[in-house]
Amino acid sequence: MNEKDAKPALTLERPTRPAWRQLLKTTEGRIFILGIVVALIGLIVMGLLAYWAPEISRIISAMTFSNIIFGRAVAMSIGYAGGFGHVLVVPVNMWVETVLVLLFYPVFVFSVCKLVEFPRPGLFIFVWFPFWMTGPVVGSAIGYLLGFPAWLTLSVVLTGTYIAMGGWAYLLFSLHTRAAGFGPWASLLIIGLIVLIILVGYWINRRGIEQQQKGTE
Repeated sequence: MNEKDAKPALTLERPTRPAWRQLLKTTEGRIFILGIVVALIGLIVMGLLAYWAPEISRIISAMTFSNIIFGRAVAMSIGYAGGFGHVLVVPVNMWVETVLVLLFYPVFVFSVCKLVEFPRPGLFIFVWFPFWMTGPVVGSAIGYLLGFPAWLTLSVVLTGTYIAMGGWAYLLFSLHTRAAGFGPWASLLIIGLIVLIILVGYWINRRGIEQQQKGTE
């Protein structure tokens, strides 16, 4: 065989990780899209309320931020301290935690399967922000690690979240109703104490993790 007859061998290079377009076609990808849709619906409603009912929009924004950073206890306390009832407080916090789970679960699965990688800023946020230690987010990760199907994991986690939120609603509403008799400062004191307890607990948890890491070095 001469050089003219020789043909160069074809080499197909596969990407080390599938493109996002392929990932979004998976079950976890559809869950991620659902999370984005649910988040956008809530943001659109919040934007409309900012025009028609700015006070309600502000309290929703405060509860959303507080739930993401400190958890539902602080977020619901802010709503009740603002004079709002279950009709607003409970659905808003359900929406926030639903979005967190629907967005976190697929990203967690993709990262465990090494289909996506967190950049350094993303990894810093993942490790240090306390909202990743909230029940439904951790529950969804545990469900995947135990080998449960995606939709079963999310159904169980979100159902448990909604039931737990009902208990928190009853407890916190009663607490703030009684505190209102002492003055507006009492509700603020309750919120401050809850935040303090969460921060102390988070600090203790981080200290324990750091000590374990030093012990393994």
